Amino acid sequence: MAEPVSNAQPNATSDAATPTKARKAALAAFVGTSIEYYDYYAYATASALVFGKLFFPDTGNPFIGTMAAFATFAVGFLVRPIGGIVFGHYGDRVGRKTALVTTLVLMGGATFLIGLLPTYETAGILSPICLVLLRLAQGFAVGGEWGGAALIAVEHAPPSRKTFYSSFAQLGSPGGTVLSSAAFSLAALLGGGDLLEWAWRVPFLFSAVLVIIGLVIRLKLEESPEFQRAQKRNTVVKSPLKVTVQGSWKLILMGVGTVAVGVGGFYMTGTLFLSYAVDQVGIAQQTILSAQLIAAASSIVSFPVLAALADRYGKRLAMFSGLIGTIVIAAPHYYMAHTESAVLITLMLIVTQTVSAGAWVTIPALLSEAFPVETRYTAMSLSFQLAGVLFGGLVPVAGAGLVAMAAGSPLPAIGLLIALALINLLGATLLIRAVAAKAAAPADISERTA
Repeated sequence: MAEPVSNAQPNATSDAATPTKARKAALAAFVGTSIEYYDYYAYATASALVFGKLFFPDTGNPFIGTMAAFATFAVGFLVRPIGGIVFGHYGDRVGRKTALVTTLVLMGGATFLIGLLPTYETAGILSPICLVLLRLAQGFAVGGEWGGAALIAVEHAPPSRKTFYSSFAQLGSPGGTVLSSAAFSLAALLGGGDLLEWAWRVPFLFSAVLVIIGLVIRLKLEESPEFQRAQKRNTVVKSPLKVTVQGSWKLILMGVGTVAVGVGGFYMTGTLFLSYAVDQVGIAQQTILSAQLIAAASSIVSFPVLAALADRYGKRLAMFSGLIGTIVIAAPHYYMAHTESAVLITLMLIVTQTVSAGAWVTIPALLSEAFPVETRYTAMSLSFQLAGVLFGGLVPVAGAGLVAMAAGSPLPAIGLLIALALINLLGATLLIRAVAAKAAAPADISERTA
């Protein structure tokens, strides 16, 4: 039987969207995504620092090993859209909360097992194979995490403060960076020998503690009020993916472009910059890790402030300001490494995080406006995770390769970062116009699927 898909907007007067519930949902989104991103960024940091030496044969060129490690990092992005589809289906059919608990357990389990893996010297080819398999499990879980966390926050939020409350899901990125950078900074203090011998395992094993904390918080979370209303209206669809692809594929492509800098920019200015500064410029690992830790900590303060301003002055202004800022700071960001000054590098990273923040904190609110509640988990996850494949997985690998081919010049990385910002400008412009046109048109509730 055909099923209707409601395009009705959330009821702005619903007593379900109270400040108290919004704060609880925002906290759950922040804590959960911080843990998820901790796991993910721990892998990214280890890829830049140690995995090339531990899990791949010695070629005599350390940058080749680093590129191989980044390739396994990219593998995780390839399965993220599959995770988005699976957990999106589950979240749109059964509920956001249950899907989020599942992604947290799967991600944490895979990360913990990475900390127990034997190295190439011990297990040979079996070592990188197991690493790739666990990386796939990580990517699959993250594929369903972001969409659910963003929705649980945005769907609990009052209409006038959706950007602010949903930005706490985005705080998981700097929150996870702080945790993972702190863990690896402490491990690096022991020295390169201990870091390679055993200390790199500690951040991965520590994820088990974080998962327990996250589970306690998420199990107490209430289901999204907007999803509950969809259940009461009996408008939950049988095949969210089919409805999404048939009715919203153009919006999904626009959404992919809208998150280009938000997804790819972090890896360009964070993970690739770490590898560039250490391998090409020769800066100590501890210096860059500490600088990234401080910059990420500053974002935990600046992101909510910028999100609140976006609610007041407009998401469009915040998004476009962040993209223009990204273009402006692209070259200074990389060339600052050549000063070899810990203070200047730290300040540059803080500036980068702050001026580009508008392109990150506005993403959940912008995407949630584009899709109906009945397919929103699936559609938002697809937009975000397809962008992850293109801009988060492949771009840093391409950047690392181009930098190596350019004899260590940062120009290819700078050019890629600017290209991401231009793609983002196009995608966000088209999406904002499409949402505005949809809001101005008469509500269409006739969309159906078999």
